[in-house]
Amino acid sequence: MRPNIITEAGVSTRLNQWWGSTPFITSGLTIICAAIYLVCLLVGYDSYAEICFLPSAVASHLQVYRFYTSVLFHGSLLHVLFNMLTFVPLGTELERIMGSVRLLFLMFLLATTNAIFHLIVAFLVDYNPLYHVSYLVDECSIGFSGVIFSMIVIETSLSGVQYRSVFGLFNVPAKWYAWILLILFQFLASNVSLLGHLSGILSGFAYTYGLFNYLLPGPSFYSSIEGLSMLSVCVRRPGFILCTGGTTYGQLPTHSNMSTPPSALINANFLRNISSWMPSRRTSTVQTSTNQEQEDPRFPGRGRTLASTGTEPTAREANANLHARHTAANAVRADATVTADQTDTFDEELKKLVAMGFERTQAEVALAAADGDPNVAIEILMSQQD
Repeated sequence: MRPNIITEAGVSTRLNQWWGSTPFITSGLTIICAAIYLVCLLVGYDSYAEICFLPSAVASHLQVYRFYTSVLFHGSLLHVLFNMLTFVPLGTELERIMGSVRLLFLMFLLATTNAIFHLIVAFLVDYNPLYHVSYLVDECSIGFSGVIFSMIVIETSLSGVQYRSVFGLFNVPAKWYAWILLILFQFLASNVSLLGHLSGILSGFAYTYGLFNYLLPGPSFYSSIEGLSMLSVCVRRPGFILCTGGTTYGQLPTHSNMSTPPSALINANFLRNISSWMPSRRTSTVQTSTNQEQEDPRFPGRGRTLASTGTEPTAREANANLHARHTAANAVRADATVTADQTDTFDEELKKLVAMGFERTQAEVALAAADGDPNVAIEILMSQQD
């Protein structure tokens, strides 16, 4: 009898599996940034002054194209490698939650607002009456790290974790995570744009505080984009995630309840949110008096992969994909309201998870991702603690 032989997958196999699980927009943008750097390297192009974000050039010549060219170009192999290795896990998680088109719009919005914040801060520092610092308006910045810092803030706000590990060396409170990274990069790396990273953090907080709500389109906008015939080839790709599905048991918990008008959010809670430096965690409530629940445009329901199967996912797949266990059932319920019985069942299971010692916010996210199945939710929570 032949003994059972267990072999580990090789490095190439693991890389293929890792890359194969990366969604469409995340992998596509990674390839674009890598290809741009490779072409610049082969042709010897190094005149980054023409494409970098230069506040003085943007203000004097209205070169708005620098908002977007600056995030796609990188100055060295280590620069593009580090940025893309950081972006892939962040983009993968957010794309599976939001959907491919929604994530693409989010990154476009963040690139735009990052540049605006960069402009405002640079000129405020340069023209302040106390002490002039003119070099910021003539500082040439390139790289995707500003958008990455925004995504770090958004992902941290959405995850609900209390602590984050910094390079696996030590843990810091989650609300300080982006700021700690900002400081460490200034000391550990040379030629780093402090203002570029700071602008990314400001944009991330502005997004989580709801200040960009008026700039976010509704679900019909994303559906119309996905329905374009010219994009049918992209939509049919296995890694393309549709912006449909929705959360079965209400909204994923965010710092604010979007049942209140955006103006009230800014006026009543903005100063309190600023004082806490990070959004406080609140669970959304189900409105039983109305026939249709509202969805937070900033943190939408789970995306749905096109042609996804209806088999039960593992804990890792449920944690990463945030998909429903039964796609057919979710497709029917996507636009339906939550019944009172479902809400009661969800609350009961949530109380059981909290009684088992799990943090309430993480338990609610895991239970929503598991579609109310407590066993799958426990597996997700245990995998997060590993």
